[in-house]
Order: sequence, then C-alpha cells, then structure tokens
Amino acid sequence: MARAFRARRVSVEGRRERRYAAHLDPSERALVAGLLAQVADLIGAPEGAGAAAGPADEFEAIVAGLGMDMAPDPGDRAGRVGSRGERPGHVSDEEDPAVRRLFPIANRTDPDAAAEFARLSEAGLRRRKWDNLQRAVALLGIGDDLELTADDAQCLLVALTDVRVVLGERMGLRTDDDAAALDGVAAGLDEDDPRLHFILVYDFLTWLQETLATALLKGID
Repeated sequence: MARAFRARRVSVEGRRERRYAAHLDPSERALVAGLLAQVADLIGAPEGAGAAAGPADEFEAIVAGLGMDMAPDPGDRAGRVGSRGERPGHVSDEEDPAVRRLFPIANRTDPDAAAEFARLSEAGLRRRKWDNLQRAVALLGIGDDLELTADDAQCLLVALTDVRVVLGERMGLRTDDDAAALDGVAAGLDEDDPRLHFILVYDFLTWLQETLATALLKGID
C-alpha cells in the first residue's frame, strides 16, 4: 500500500542532503508509470527520439476491462471544442482536447499572435514534456521505495500534473466544481462500474501529487 511522500535528510558522501521519500507497491508503480507512458505516447515522440518506453503491458493488464483508455473518443464531437479552444492549425492539426490542454493557447484575443507563439515554442515544449514523462517513468522503475532528489521530485510533480490534465479532460472536468463533485458521483456508482475505477485512479494521483508538493514545500529552507 502506498505511503505518502515526506521530506527527510540523508547522508551523502559526508554531507546532509534533502530527499523526498515514499513507498508504492509494484502494482501502484506499474499503474502510475503506465499512465505516464501513455501520456508521452499521446504527446508523441519528438523527431529523432526512440519509441516511448514504459511498462505498457503491465498497465494494460491492471486496467483491462475497466474502460480506462487514454485515447480520445472519436465520437466525442462536443469534446473537440475543449476548454482551451482551437489549436493554431499551421502548428498542429491536433483535435484531441486533452492535448490542447497540455499546450494551451497563449493569446485568446489575437489568433495571429497565438499562432506565432505556438510556432516558436510548441515544439520545444512538446520535447520537454515528453522527456520529463520518460524520466518520471524511469524513476518509478527503480523500486518500491522511492527516494528522490529535489530535481527528480520536481520532474515527477510536473509529470503527474500532465497525467491529471489528460485524465481530467477524459472525465469531462472543466471547473473546480466539476472536480469537487467527483466524490458525489463516485458514491452513486456500482463498485463494478468502470467510471468508479477511473475516479479512484484520479483520486489516487491527486493524493500522490499533493503529498509530493507538500513535501517539497516543507523541504524549502
């Protein structure tokens, strides 16, 4: 069973350094790493990079039959509008609203300025996000007892944010009220309802991210 992140000091070559420690059992690590890898696949490997690495087979085994698919629903026409609006078409014809939320439009009132900003920045941002997600997958592969440096902890924090953005879009979460209503929705679902498992996974990721963020804040001297 998972144990929350906490900040602690360890001895490294005769000096005390801050580390961020938590415990995730193998199935929990495989679940989180599998979601990270799927979001990396959704973003798309940058040109020249190898195929996205990750325990995809383990992940598929864990969530088989739960209806948890990170791919967009081709029939969701309403979702194509998304909460961020249309992407600049000359940069990407991406219609997936989850991807649009990962790469938001910089200027909602000036389409030309937004398109130019995207042209100059989106490729680099896409590469950084993909690299960060791959690094986070590798961190979770080290073992059940995580002990992260500040840089590693920040990497995982950002990666968890990206996964929650994608899951939130898949679940139709557009506002804080939508997220706050999840517990009420979950209470009305049967235990074998795939939507309940989706909500539980989202809640678990939220808890994990919050404990990591709190540990990072407590670790600030």
